[in-house]
Amino acid sequence: MADQTPQSYANHAQMVPGYHYVTGPLVLAYVVWSIARAASLRDWESHYDLLGAFALFGVYAYTRLFPLKAQDRVIRLEERLRLQRLLPAELQPRIEELRPRQLIALRFASDGEVEGLVRQVLAGTLTEPKAIKQAIRSWRPDHFRV
Repeated sequence: MADQTPQSYANHAQMVPGYHYVTGPLVLAYVVWSIARAASLRDWESHYDLLGAFALFGVYAYTRLFPLKAQDRVIRLEERLRLQRLLPAELQPRIEELRPRQLIALRFASDGEVEGLVRQVLAGTLTEPKAIKQAIRSWRPDHFRV
């Protein structure tokens, strides 16, 4: 369920407690245990466990990464459409100059300040996503993230 508390740079990161604080440490513990067991026993069964542990870690990692990639593609499309609607005609041809991570960071900027931020990004004064997010004064929340 989406949290509806006001978002800002300080609290915008999406953390899923069951995934990040329970499943992740359990998978990591299993990998470490399997490595230690394979190193000490040196038998085929422990090596099969180690392969299983690495496979489980891969499933854990890709379970998060694949939806994030799909989400980023949708965000980039949404932001391009939004910028076409909000930017003046002279900036619209330059939308394609924005790097994907910059577009993703700009999604948090309100409609009123997005033009100024885009100008700064295109001028090279704001280049990194973290700096773009920190420059936002009127935060546009995104509660529908993966």
